[in-house]
Amino acid sequence: MSFFDAINISASGLTAERLQMDVTAENLANAQSTNNGNPYKPQAVELQAVGSGNSFQAQLSSALGGQAPAPGGVQVTGIVNENVPAQLVYDPGNPQANAQGYVKEPNIQPVTEMTNLIAESDDYQADVTAMSTTKQMYQDTIQLLT
Repeated sequence: MSFFDAINISASGLTAERLQMDVTAENLANAQSTNNGNPYKPQAVELQAVGSGNSFQAQLSSALGGQAPAPGGVQVTGIVNENVPAQLVYDPGNPQANAQGYVKEPNIQPVTEMTNLIAESDDYQADVTAMSTTKQMYQDTIQLLT
């Protein structure tokens, strides 16, 4: 493991969490976007662990065997549309309503999205803390050597 692997791992988490927060904010902003009968489809970010053997068991085995664990992190593999059907909302005064008075709206639950946003923000803050701690350890080490 190189000197900057811990910072690179935290940086990959920061990048992934920032993208997740952006996508969640977009979902919230479009919670009522009907788009002329073709409602907005909520999106989600797909993440994947970087490197081979990144499971806890693989890392523990390599550490117990005297080998340096492989550096890891996370990467975004894509942004996908969630597979949720649109919801019908009764709003006969809406110009986009069908003959029965229903409008197709995205099936986005604002409470769920806000909960996701809070969790993503907490994860982002944890990565910032990990990066700050790593930086402080590096500074302390350099100070001890000088």
